Amino acid sequence: MQKKIQSAPTIFYPESDGKPMAETDKHRDLMIDFILMLRHHYRNENDVYVSGNLLMYYEEGNPRKSISPDVFVVFGVAKKQRDTYLTWEEAHTPDFVLEVASPSTFNRDMGRKKDLYASVLKVKEYYIYDPLGEIVPSFIGYRLTDGIYQEINFVNERLSSSVLGLELGEHGNELRLYDPKTSQWLQTPPERAENAEIRAENAEIRAENAETRVQEEASARRNAETRAENAEAALAKALAALERFEAEENN
Repeated sequence: MQKKIQSAPTIFYPESDGKPMAETDKHRDLMIDFILMLRHHYRNENDVYVSGNLLMYYEEGNPRKSISPDVFVVFGVAKKQRDTYLTWEEAHTPDFVLEVASPSTFNRDMGRKKDLYASVLKVKEYYIYDPLGEIVPSFIGYRLTDGIYQEINFVNERLSSSVLGLELGEHGNELRLYDPKTSQWLQTPPERAENAEIRAENAEIRAENAETRVQEEASARRNAETRAENAEAALAKALAALERFEAEENN
């Protein structure tokens, strides 16, 4: 009897692991702000992918081999929407990872995740930050050197990322990104929105001032025209009076 050829079963890579995005509002807000700051920073580069809290599968055919970095950046892949990140299809693993830690996640962040990022995913830079300051150290960064993570030293109270060309440090009691090229901190989405609103208000004020100046100039022209007309009328009246006087003198 001829054997039937059966297709291989389709392997499903879930889009969710059923775990919450973050433990607290502060953890979640930091993750979202960091992702959006980095996306805005690389908005003009089509081969830089910024994401976070996305399931990343790193072994083809094994859906159990996954991890979900809080924030990550990959250079050399298309900037597009993804449901999951499959490393064998992308042919690139993250260059930068930030984990927003807490007492309940710190051991995993410093243990299993750190080993995985170094040995399997070859993440060039790995940062761990506790926004509530409940663990020690609350902020630490590593750079992959010869397959081993070496701790990054603080300079001016910031950790320099050679991958991003930026520096990570606290600003206003929050972890932020500093651009040494411009000597400025990257703005968070609320800051960009506030500054845009201020610029719009200033533009409206400038427009109102310009309109006021136009109205004032028009009023000044009208007043000048009125004065000229009055002067012309006075002159005509004076000339008429002079003519009458001369006529009377001749009589």
